Amino acid sequence: MAAAYALLLAALLALASSPTMARDPGALQDFCVADNTSDVFVNGFVCKDPKLVKAEDFFFSGLDEPRDTTNKVGSNVTLLNASRIPGLNTLGISMARVDYAPFGLNPPHIHPRATEIQTVLEGSLYVGFVTSNPDNRLVTKVVRKGDVFVFPQGLIHFQFNLGAKPAVAVSGLSSQNPGVITIANSVFGSKPAISDDILAKAFQVDKKIIDRIQAHF
Repeated sequence: MAAAYALLLAALLALASSPTMARDPGALQDFCVADNTSDVFVNGFVCKDPKLVKAEDFFFSGLDEPRDTTNKVGSNVTLLNASRIPGLNTLGISMARVDYAPFGLNPPHIHPRATEIQTVLEGSLYVGFVTSNPDNRLVTKVVRKGDVFVFPQGLIHFQFNLGAKPAVAVSGLSSQNPGVITIANSVFGSKPAISDDILAKAFQVDKKIIDRIQAHF
């Protein structure tokens, strides 16, 4: 009997640590449209009464419209997640349109909860991701109209417009709320700021350089 209990415990631990358990919670009904008016805090969103669900809960219009890219990095991400399309709640997917100005950059960032698959609609992009420690290997590719590239979950990645004309891409993400952590903003623009002593030692540079960088965020 003890051996059976030990085997059962081992199986449960293996299941709990498997990749399938590290994804968004699955739906237990046809859909769980997010009720954005609810004050109840849960992992995701509270379900709207199914009798009150409308087609508009699964709908978004205007993704074909170019976005403004006049900013410091020259890119604009339009994310359609469960906050924008309530019907995505519990479905484990979202998508994004990314507009790039000429030579615009979607700077190095990570999605802590999602893998991203991206296809180029217009232009050419230099894209890549960096593997985890200790290798920190840079994997890059130039992708053009119709090409597809995958960015694994949790890895630092980026896209850079190689052309003198605007570029556009569309991404699918494996979470209703993939999250985004822009590396430079997080490291140099945190509130309160990370000590310049810590950053200077981490990047092996003079503290004056860190101070100058932090002043831009």
